[in-house]
Parts: sequence; structure tokens; C-alpha cells
Amino acid sequence: MPRSPRLPYWLACTLLSWFAGCVQADTPPPAPDALQPLLATMNERLYISELVALSKWDSRKPVQDNAREAQVIANARKQATQHQLDPDDVADLIAAQIEASKLVQYGRLAQWQAAHKAPDTPRPDLINDIRPKLDKLQNLLLQQYAAFLPYRKDPNCPQWLATERSALIKDYLHGQAMIRATGELCVVSR
Repeated sequence: MPRSPRLPYWLACTLLSWFAGCVQADTPPPAPDALQPLLATMNERLYISELVALSKWDSRKPVQDNAREAQVIANARKQATQHQLDPDDVADLIAAQIEASKLVQYGRLAQWQAAHKAPDTPRPDLINDIRPKLDKLQNLLLQQYAAFLPYRKDPNCPQWLATERSALIKDYLHGQAMIRATGELCVVSR
């Protein structure tokens, strides 16, 4: 039986260290500490969207509320200057949160329509309970967005986002809403 050729020890070590270096080079650095709290706030906002959907189920009001959306975005633009943020970027960020919220609302309403009932859970009042919580979360969201701002253009941002976001997703609808909510976070050219 012929013997297989062997690489010299030094060449095998060199190739092994080169390969290990390549694998290590593809591993992104850990996500910045500023990302997790921002995603947690976005996630909390989506959970509140479930309550909004219940409110709209009971009241039979439409999901689309152009006047409220315009008011929320206008308030965010005003708050942007307090946090030294670009009002247009903030408007895009908040519009993404609104779209993600509507995605949850439309999805849950469709599920409940198909089941001919909504969950039998307590319903907080939309005007007096839910909207003040959303307003408070918006201010927190902008603070956290300001802290995350230096990382938006980092080439690792999409990978950080995908990894951190996946830990928060509870079902398909929630996952799609989280993807939409975070769609404005990374600004990386490909």
C-alpha cells in the first residue's frame, strides 16, 4: 500500500493558522451595548400593539389612523432636536415603528376574525392608558437611538441586528414586525 504524501510540519501549521485566521476574521465583533436596550424598547412597543389591536377589535375602528400617525411623527421631529438627532432620520425611524405596529394589528385582527373571537384578556383604554405608554416609549426610544447612532454605519451592523433581534422573536408575525421596526437602524452600503 503506497504511503500518502505528508505536508511538512511547518507548512501544516502555517496553513492551519491561516485557516483559523480566516474563520476568525469572518466573526464580527460583539454588538455594541447600545443595541440591546433599543431593540427591547422596540419589542415592548410591539407588545403594546397587541393591546391596540384588542382596542380596535372592540371599537371596530380601523387600524389606519392618518391623523394620529402624523401627530406621532410631528412630535418625534420636535423631540429629535432635544436629542441632537436629525429630524428626517427620526421621522423614518418612528414611521418604521408605526408600520411595524400596524403589521401586528392587521395580523392579529385577521387571526381573531378567522377564529370569530379575540382573546379574553383585559383591555386597557386606548386614549388614557395605551397612548401615554407609547408616548413615553417614544422618548426612551429616541434616547436609545441617539446612543446607537455611532454604530449605524458599521459594516457589522446588519449581523449584530440579525443576531440580537432573533432572540426577541416569539412568532412569525412578531418576527416580521421586528424586521420592519428595525429596518431603519443600519445604514451600510453593500
